[in-house]
Formats: sequence, C-alpha cells, structure tokens
Amino acid sequence: MAVQNPNVPSRAQARPAGNKHHPHTRGLQHHNTRHTARFTVIGNHLAQHRELSLLAIGLGTHLQSLPKGAPADIRTLAARFPEGVTRIAAALRELEAHGYLRRERHRTPSGRIVTRTTSCNQPATPCRPVEASSPPPPTAAPRTPEPRSPRKALPDVPRPAYPAPAALQEAVDLLSGLRRHDPHLLLSATDTAHLAPGVVAWLEREVGPAAVRHALIADLPPEGLRRPAAFLAHRLTAQLPPPPPFRAPAAPTPVRHPVQNCDGCDRGFRAAGPGRCRDCRTDHREVA
Repeated sequence: MAVQNPNVPSRAQARPAGNKHHPHTRGLQHHNTRHTARFTVIGNHLAQHRELSLLAIGLGTHLQSLPKGAPADIRTLAARFPEGVTRIAAALRELEAHGYLRRERHRTPSGRIVTRTTSCNQPATPCRPVEASSPPPPTAAPRTPEPRSPRKALPDVPRPAYPAPAALQEAVDLLSGLRRHDPHLLLSATDTAHLAPGVVAWLEREVGPAAVRHALIADLPPEGLRRPAAFLAHRLTAQLPPPPPFRAPAAPTPVRHPVQNCDGCDRGFRAAGPGRCRDCRTDHREVA
C-alpha cells in the first residue's frame, strides 16, 4: 500500500487573471503612470515623516523640486502659496530642525549680507551648499584680497521747496530715531544726510512727524533689510503725498484801538494814543 503525502493539495489552485486586487479591497489604491520628464524623486523618510507637519512636508517637497538658483526666501514662498508669511516661516524652521534645510548668512565682497538656502534630500547627509565642496586654495601662496566693488549709490529722494535749517534738523532727528523701532534701520550719518531732504518734502506737505515715521516703518520685510537707506529712499519717493490744497490767506484782523479822552472836549474816542477827537481837530483847524 502506497503512502500518500497529506501536504500535497488535491488539485491545483487557479489564480485569477488580470488585476491582482479584488474590487472590494479596502484602503488606498494606486494608478501609476511612469514619468519620463519633469519629475522629482522624494524619499519616503520625508513624504511619510511622523514629526513634520503636512505643510512642512509639502514645502520640503516643493523646495527639492526647484532648480538651482531659484528664490526660496519667505516672501517669495508666501507669494507662491496661500498659507502666508507666518506659517511658511514656521514650516521652514521645521525643515531646518529635522535636517532637510540649511540657511547660512554670508558676506559678499561688496559687504552685503545674504542668506544662502540649501535643500537636502537626505537629512542624515551633511547639508552643505555646492560651493562649499570646492577645494580650498593652496596655503602656500597668500590669498590676495578681492577688490571691493564701489558702494551702490542711493536712489534720489524728493527735494523740498524751502530747505530751512530747522526743518532739516527735525528730519535728521526723525531718521535717527527709527532704530528705536527696528534695529535694522540704523543709518549712517551720510545716509541720514541724503534722506533728510526727502523727509522735509513730506513735512512741507503738512504730514506730521508721526505720520512720516509710520509710513517709513510700516510693514517692514520679516527677513530684515539689506540696504535700509535705499529702502527708505524708495518709500520717501514712491509714497510721497500730493501738496495740500490751496488755502487763501486769512484777512487781517482789524485793529481796535483803546478808548481815549479828548483833550479838547473830554469825550471818549478810540485812538492809538492821547489827543483830540475828530470834531475837535476839525474845529481847531478852522480856528487856525
């Protein structure tokens, strides 16, 4: 008598043809089409991150899809998406904290401070800009300092009709006090002298110092100012109010002399000083 293997199935199991998924399978299904152009590879460590917010994940994906050199500052991103400056800034801080973003401040040869932003597709990889990977110059030969480019001239400002010394001093005091409202508005003496006539032009248009100050410091960029003097010069020119409406000069107040007693008839009359009234002066001339 032969021994049968109980593990062998009695008949072959037929596999359904076509789609592997049962039409009533629960959960997410995918309908994928192969990309051949304009696509970005995103790791699941970012797309399925358990600590990042959904906004940070989406923003990190967007940054990795941008070409090299594309603007990635807060104002540009806030103009591109509807979340606004505050939420965009918070999402960038999340990406920076988890190693997906690096922001470094550098000084250019002209002396400007710029922010260099680098998007990292692997948070564990050292996140460095491409320029940082270039080999350092040889230490044997001393480096010659690059010549500084000349300082860019400030834009012109409105000119006052009557640049009185007192008005110019008031304008200088107003500009010097802007740093108390924002430390980025610390101006040099040269920049202050350049901007002061523009402030006087506002004061001539019957705009008070408080209103001028508000127009200059309202809605400042959240990332700071690279050239505060140029920014203020632009605002003084672009937002210059029109001259006030013409007002006819007021009629002079009539002179009202005090009451005097006539030296001739002792009657009261108004005059600048003691003397005779009109009647007595007339009688006096007739007698003479």
